[in-house]
Amino acid sequence: MKNFVITIARGFGSGGRQIAAMLADELHIHSYNNRILTLASQYSGYPEHYFKEADETLHGSLIAKQLLELPKMFHTKGHLSRFVSDDQLFEAQKTIIRKLADTESCVIVGKCADYILKDYDNVVSVYVEAPRAYCLQRVMDRMGDITLEEADELITHTDKYRADYYKYYTGGNYWTNPVNYDITLNNARLGDEKCVQMILQCMRIKFGDAWYKEYMDSIRKDA
Repeated sequence: MKNFVITIARGFGSGGRQIAAMLADELHIHSYNNRILTLASQYSGYPEHYFKEADETLHGSLIAKQLLELPKMFHTKGHLSRFVSDDQLFEAQKTIIRKLADTESCVIVGKCADYILKDYDNVVSVYVEAPRAYCLQRVMDRMGDITLEEADELITHTDKYRADYYKYYTGGNYWTNPVNYDITLNNARLGDEKCVQMILQCMRIKFGDAWYKEYMDSIRKDA
């Protein structure tokens, strides 16, 4: 196996993005989140701010406002216009994700990467979630000047948008369905560091002991 990819989908506030960063550090590879938007912009020729406006983490009235600011060529009619306007942008993003999976070992956060790469045998797909109370506390700790009510609304809106985004671009699949992933983790029970270790063990099981030992030995040798 020339290279590998770990995709991480995550509930807002679950710590999935931090786990992705820690995992990438452990494996000495890149973690791609918003950097996918930059690469997709370079590939497609569209200005990067279009991708940021259409990013899955935006939600509620903000997404509607920003889509209205896109050039008319991106607008469509009908009840699906919320997402159809961004189909060309998503296609560019999908191309970048596949190119990464073909050429580079990396971690990819969100962006329907688990679905886009579902037929790749060099991919481990992960879903990270946690109970609401844990996510609320984590969001408030991270953002600082935010109330419990504001954190609750932010989680609700962001997770709803991610679910809708995933359902639309995967043709009706449910974002939280465990059959979409190789492993699902409850970060409130494990914590960031143990989640990283669980993902590493999943890689070892899926790719084999010999591959895992060879790769980890190569990291230590290069350190």
